[in-house]
Amino acid sequence: MLEFKSAVKALHEAGIEVILDVVYNHTAEGNHLGPTLSFKGIDNPSYYRLTEDRRYYMDTTGTGNSLLMRSPHVLQMIMDSLRYWVTEMHVDGFRFDLAATLARQFHEVDRLSSFFDLVQQDPVVSQVKLIAEPWDVGEGGYQVGNFPPLWTEWNGKYRDTVRDLWRGEPRALAEFASRLTGSSDLYQNDGRRPLASINFVTCHDGFTLHDLVSYNDKHNEANGEDNRDGESHNRSWNCGVEGETDDPDVLRLRARQMRNFIATLMLSQGVPMISHGDEVARTQRGNNNAYCQDNELAWIDWPETDGDGEDARGDVRRQLLEFTRAMVWLRRDHPVFRRRRFFHGRPVEGTHDDLSDIAWFTPEGGEMTQRDWDSARASALTVFLNGNAISEPGQRGERITDDSFLLMFNASPKPLDFVVPVDHGRQWQVVVDTARADGVPPGAGPKVQAGARLTLADRSLTVLQRPV
Repeated sequence: MLEFKSAVKALHEAGIEVILDVVYNHTAEGNHLGPTLSFKGIDNPSYYRLTEDRRYYMDTTGTGNSLLMRSPHVLQMIMDSLRYWVTEMHVDGFRFDLAATLARQFHEVDRLSSFFDLVQQDPVVSQVKLIAEPWDVGEGGYQVGNFPPLWTEWNGKYRDTVRDLWRGEPRALAEFASRLTGSSDLYQNDGRRPLASINFVTCHDGFTLHDLVSYNDKHNEANGEDNRDGESHNRSWNCGVEGETDDPDVLRLRARQMRNFIATLMLSQGVPMISHGDEVARTQRGNNNAYCQDNELAWIDWPETDGDGEDARGDVRRQLLEFTRAMVWLRRDHPVFRRRRFFHGRPVEGTHDDLSDIAWFTPEGGEMTQRDWDSARASALTVFLNGNAISEPGQRGERITDDSFLLMFNASPKPLDFVVPVDHGRQWQVVVDTARADGVPPGAGPKVQAGARLTLADRSLTVLQRPV
């Protein structure tokens, strides 16, 4: 524990917060066939959810057992543990595995469960970051958007919608707009803000980013369960060839798709989460359930030298890393991508700007109509983000102003011409173009005028910037 405490201190000195992944929904004792290690031997019916036949366990976690969340012993154990990690180890918050199980006092998921009440009133735990994986594997366990106001959530709907858009699914555009702007449909009604949405495309479960664009199907034979384990519906697209290939066109498309996902994540309102190794195109060779693989399949092959670019695979890794760094800096430098309140969809009082804080356009440059949103084939749009119409103040109450941006998304399978809207700025500069191998034009990108036409490659996005 001293080593852990020292590590937390070192990370804090480097300006990095520590979020601890905690698993309070089940234990390693499994079901009735599992070993007796701890709670089974202490007081089995007080710690575990049992069926009517008390010899067997109810399982909403997929591990054989689930803790009994209405038991005072279980609740005390969890709260004592959380307080210890905050007060003694100084962690900054927690990510709760399969958090819907923590809300199951009885059979149903209950937003007003005792666990949430205890967290809400606890003077220590209520002050740190609380992140829910808002689902479990039990009936009614998918609870994205339904956690209490203190909580932020892994936004599974963001993941699914962004994957669907870039793989070409119909009728994805309208929901994509909601996910891009912080998912107000999920978090606004109970007073939460865009920060409640932890946006991600991949995580430790499922495909890596590289595999998301390289495989249509899971390939989990190495896990020893005849490929039955792991998620079968991955919303992935292999870009025309399943798995490894030497086809240069397929490899270029896959690299572009990875840039599209990284860029979309960094341009979205909310909190972006990138899975470890995705920035260097880590692969698990199509295995989407590699938790049981302690070998090179699941390890991260970190680039060790500047020479890790002497082949096509190395070039992709190096370029994707540089592109990810550039997108992180773009987001960091511009508060218009990190708004703490949801967009109004109209001019903002007190900002002295007649333009709306956000506007939506078709590729032809006209404002989106309901018919455009409802079109099943619609897969392209332009988004205007007004940096001069940010409604929330800064940390000291000062007004925040920023550059304005046009985000042009072409998720269609063919190149499209985009018209720069005529009434939202006279001159713009290209700062991101995922059709390029590097994704970001070096130095000053090309300048374009209002009303000009830009041709976006198939399945690519472009970002234009206008100084404040």
